[in-house]
Amino acid sequence: MRRSLGVGLLMTVACPLVLAGQGVPAADSLARLASAASAANTVAINFVWTLVAGFLVMFMQAGFAMVETGFTRAKNAAHTITMNFMVYGIAMLAYWVVGFALQAGGVGALGTLGGYDKLAHEVTITIAGKEWGLFGGTGFFLTGVAYTAPVFAYFLFQMVFMDTAATIPTGALAERWKFSAFAVFSVFVGAFIYPIYANWTWGGGWLAMLGKNLGLGHGHVDFAGSSVVHMTGGVMAFVTAALLGPRRGKYNADGSVNAIPGHNIPMALIGTFILAFGWFGFNAGSTLAGSDLRIGVIATNTMLAGAAGGITSMLYMWLKYGKPDPSMMANGTLAGLVAITAPCAFVTAPSAVLIGGIAGVLVCVAVFFIDGKLRIDDPVGAISVHGVNGLWGILSLGLLADGTYGDGWNGVNGAVRGLFYGDASQFAAQLIGGVANLVGVGVMAFVAYQVTAFVVGGHRVAPEVEELGLDLPEMGALAYPDTQEISSAVILSETASGGGIGELEPEPEAV
Repeated sequence: MRRSLGVGLLMTVACPLVLAGQGVPAADSLARLASAASAANTVAINFVWTLVAGFLVMFMQAGFAMVETGFTRAKNAAHTITMNFMVYGIAMLAYWVVGFALQAGGVGALGTLGGYDKLAHEVTITIAGKEWGLFGGTGFFLTGVAYTAPVFAYFLFQMVFMDTAATIPTGALAERWKFSAFAVFSVFVGAFIYPIYANWTWGGGWLAMLGKNLGLGHGHVDFAGSSVVHMTGGVMAFVTAALLGPRRGKYNADGSVNAIPGHNIPMALIGTFILAFGWFGFNAGSTLAGSDLRIGVIATNTMLAGAAGGITSMLYMWLKYGKPDPSMMANGTLAGLVAITAPCAFVTAPSAVLIGGIAGVLVCVAVFFIDGKLRIDDPVGAISVHGVNGLWGILSLGLLADGTYGDGWNGVNGAVRGLFYGDASQFAAQLIGGVANLVGVGVMAFVAYQVTAFVVGGHRVAPEVEELGLDLPEMGALAYPDTQEISSAVILSETASGGGIGELEPEPEAV
């Protein structure tokens, strides 16, 4: 009995000690498992968020197709919408073969997508002991990363951004651009032009290093692509539209401008709605992290800026010309969305409305200046919407970023602050990024245009094709085969045309 009692007392004393001894590692093990599970769930959430956002941006291609087709004439509708359709596949494959490696081959660890760090070959030059990135060097054909899910997800998201830039010139060059020239030029966009500038800003290139190497803020900052996507597309559109020359009948011999209205304003406005919807993926998706709660701020700022741009463009046209003009409302909304794309994560709601509101007026002024003063014919206003307001977007970040977000951006400690919040050097970095886009993308677009002209024998369709419409001669199919579209005829004054089709002379391409 005493022995049993002694054993019982011993066990009573020993068991808690044993359990306590076992409980610490058990608790640590459970904590580690819980932490690992939480991290895995976070990465999974980020994957889903990034892919869904990429799908939304892909759907923006339909919006661009409708906007550009609606703003052009019925006799060219099949040609215009087919360019918007095929740029997706052509530029994508060029990006897969070459472009992604040039853009992201040196991007470094994909932190929000699991930390994959083998995209680490950035081609650099060393100046004054500082390394400056030029372009990446790994990931051609997505080889060497087979079944590496983070890279594939990142590729998909970045590819649809590239395709957004690639489709912008199709609007500026619509109604007189040979389809063969469009196809070849789009290869250059996907393979070289877009990826190289994107590397400079997003891939660890020299613009991103302006902060780390020279102390200019956080380097050139562009959250979702005001410069990388939109200004790049706008500069390509500006250069190529100037080289291609205006549509027949756009300008009279005395220098006056003829209006050439689009054939389907409802189509263009529906396309604008689609673009505005896809923009939530464009901007908020650029966190690459559904776990980043800033996505709520980004999405709301995006919506507010687009609305402000539509309203101010409406008021500007109404007050100045007596009518609100639906086409300018659409372009004003798009201009507000373009402008907020760079600063959307870094500014307050009032700043977002201010940025969008200024963009809405700026696009109206730019359209008339480019059309009337520079005499560059842009049927859909792509240069003004994307180029001019892409520049305004990055500059507005350099002015209005309030220092509440972006700690560690481009390897610089502290949050991103603009000029009005105490960091003038950030505005300088934004200016440098804009100049680099204008010069770098402009030169690349010029070279690509000339090479394309050599390959396909020029960019412009024959004058009789342009006069009758590009649908049948270029595409072999009419967009509206059962409708006689007399109203879609080119607006020509007697001084601009000598008579019948046989007497037309081709518009010379500027050189």
